[in-house]
Amino acid sequence: MSVTTPVTYWAEHAWLPHHNGPVVEPDVLITVGADGRIARVQPDSGPCPPGAVRLDGLLLPGQANAHSHAFHRALRGHVQVGSGTFWTWRDTMYRFAGALDPDSYLELATAVYAEMALAGISAVGEFHYLHHAPGGARYTDPNAMGEALIEAAARAGIRITLLDTCYLSSGFGAEPTRPQLRFSDGDAEAWAVRADALKPREHARIGAAIHSVRAVPAEQLDTVAHWSATRGAPLHVHLSEQTAENDACLAAHGVTPTRLLADHGALGPRTSAVHATHLTDEDVRLLADSATTVCMCPTTERDLADGIGPARRLASAGSPISLGSDSHAVIDPFEEARALELDERLRSRTRGHWTADALLRAGGEDGHASLGWPEAGRIEAGALADFTAITLDSVRTAGPPARLGAEIAVFAASAADVRHLVVGGRHVVRDGVHQLVTDVPGALRSAIGALDC
Repeated sequence: MSVTTPVTYWAEHAWLPHHNGPVVEPDVLITVGADGRIARVQPDSGPCPPGAVRLDGLLLPGQANAHSHAFHRALRGHVQVGSGTFWTWRDTMYRFAGALDPDSYLELATAVYAEMALAGISAVGEFHYLHHAPGGARYTDPNAMGEALIEAAARAGIRITLLDTCYLSSGFGAEPTRPQLRFSDGDAEAWAVRADALKPREHARIGAAIHSVRAVPAEQLDTVAHWSATRGAPLHVHLSEQTAENDACLAAHGVTPTRLLADHGALGPRTSAVHATHLTDEDVRLLADSATTVCMCPTTERDLADGIGPARRLASAGSPISLGSDSHAVIDPFEEARALELDERLRSRTRGHWTADALLRAGGEDGHASLGWPEAGRIEAGALADFTAITLDSVRTAGPPARLGAEIAVFAASAADVRHLVVGGRHVVRDGVHQLVTDVPGALRSAIGALDC
């Protein structure tokens, strides 16, 4: 994935870390070593020198999509017809899940990850539970579906953390339904054996996930948490996305899902709780006191009518915030960041809950850390050379001075304004064109059309 020889980039403007907080600097020269890391950052370097690759606009760290289900991209449009609930949406999701095999998943995920690259996303956390064939039969390679996702990220030129997901039950000990059989390994020990066979690559790291407290019996939560802890790997979990999950957990165990996870050692600084929409005051305290990251997915949470999670309360209490596109109702990291602030404004009827800098950190440094890439998400010497450039002269971004670049990016820009993406020093998107997947819309159309759902 990385460049094989040093390369120099020149950014017209770049959002750079500073001891008083990030600032937008002009004429920034960035030297990338053959190891794909930034060797030197030189602001105010003067005009673009001969031999440097010019990046006009505003340079930002590559964005981390901390929560993705790649196959959900095929649902776009279908699940926006009519009304319904999260649970009726889930029935449609199962239909698309049942149509995939390793080959078709490779094609679909490659196109989806290429769409992410075009949106400025350099790393994805893939919450992967589509393990086996329909009906639960094992592929010759039990990790064929996961390996397809790892290969898809390589083909699309981005990094991936494969969050291999333990999914065993249809709800608090009930047997999996037929669509869920391909998700289940039978028990957590069998899941751990299969997950052990997954190996990291230069562009890929392996983490774990508990699908939810309803999908992993309480007595088996410890197995997944221990697997993650012994490997120092990220652990992600869907948490309290629906009030029905909270009610069922209280009925089954007498505690909230957050307390159940805490009691089984599943919270902590390597853990990310996804959604965390419906929390008690004690839940907020448990997450914050354990330094658990909370991954908010505003475009999905509003699409599914989940509700607005207490992101500001969680952040104020001490939980880092990351961002994900989840079901890919849209893939736009700037929209996710913007929605975090604007949703809180609607709830509170006040403005200014996050600065633009804080929202860019959620989508950059904190998102990468939640995926086990702590060396990414910053434009500074020693960091991975992963950065994206947005134009400052589109109909959305033109007008304000460049020193307001963070505000322009968060509150005005969209994925359509991304002009460049560099990952490991390698130019993946150049002038708005993906350099590895020649026709991303065509690839999406072909891969989704082939599912015949």
